[in-house]
Amino acid sequence: MEASAPSRARQGRRRTRAVGSPLSRAAVFLFSVVLVWVPASVGYLVRLPRGFHLTKDSVKIVGSTHFPVKVYVMLHQKSPHVLCVTQQLRNAELIDPSFQWHGPKGKVVSVENSTTQITSTGSLVFQNFQERMSGIYTCFLEYKPTVEETVKRLHLKYAVYAYREPHYYYQFTARYHAAPCNSIYNISFEKKLLEILRKLVLDLSCEISLLKSECHHVKMQKAGLQNELFFTFSVSSLNTEKGPKPCMDHNCESSRRLAKAKNLIERFFNQQVEVLGRRAEPLPEIYYIEGTLQMVWINHCFPGYGMNDLQHPKCPECCVICSPGSYNPRDGIHCLQCNSSLVYGAKACS
Repeated sequence: MEASAPSRARQGRRRTRAVGSPLSRAAVFLFSVVLVWVPASVGYLVRLPRGFHLTKDSVKIVGSTHFPVKVYVMLHQKSPHVLCVTQQLRNAELIDPSFQWHGPKGKVVSVENSTTQITSTGSLVFQNFQERMSGIYTCFLEYKPTVEETVKRLHLKYAVYAYREPHYYYQFTARYHAAPCNSIYNISFEKKLLEILRKLVLDLSCEISLLKSECHHVKMQKAGLQNELFFTFSVSSLNTEKGPKPCMDHNCESSRRLAKAKNLIERFFNQQVEVLGRRAEPLPEIYYIEGTLQMVWINHCFPGYGMNDLQHPKCPECCVICSPGSYNPRDGIHCLQCNSSLVYGAKACS
């Protein structure tokens, strides 16, 4: 029975090599694949963070007399309106209400052009939210339910957290049949492959980074020892925006660009298999081994931030600023415990 095209590619390891430079034949093969298509234009869409559960109450947040209400504000963005009322009082008539807010640095005073504003109805609003604004905010509410009744007093607490989008990227691994491991052709081929991959995603404002490249001897069943190159590289989205902007799911501008880049890379490797299957002449010395491309999605938080779906169930995939008693010294996913840390966003345990 005649072998299929992909099978011929796999069996090609045992074929006689064509005469000429292994690098030149491999490079021509790569270029014949990469010129098959051109990246499509990229759309732009800005939304809320992908881990945030958007509800009709997200824009205005009410307090509770039983526990501090958690409020999440994206770094450098405007906050939702934090109301100085409970859900029960939200639509009630309040006679002669007075509102007073206290934050981490004492009494909150609303002045013109300030990053912290208190509206005429007592709502707290942050502009261009900064890390240092994170903390516990308490509203002292005084009001009369009716003209005849005595004054009632409530203390409402809010835990306000800065958060950021996670730094995420795709990590790929792929294997190539190689020239002898000490051959200069492998090094030249690696540079050519990275050059092609980088050009492939250039229009999407994404970047390719080589993480690891190793040559190994692999024993194949009925084929003896083979030389193989193991490539590990990442593709990440460059920040082309002038400032942090909200984003939701995989529909934000940077996520969409990254998803397009992933698809182009997968298609590039698939087309290498297709081109190999159509070849009439012997295979090049260096070629992609079908089925070896693997991809994983990796999330990281910036130092001082971490993910915790138990502590922050309404923002489970957000990188929330580390609370006092915890820290994140590098691009990890979680905040680590540190009893001596007394500030929000600690990057060291001291």
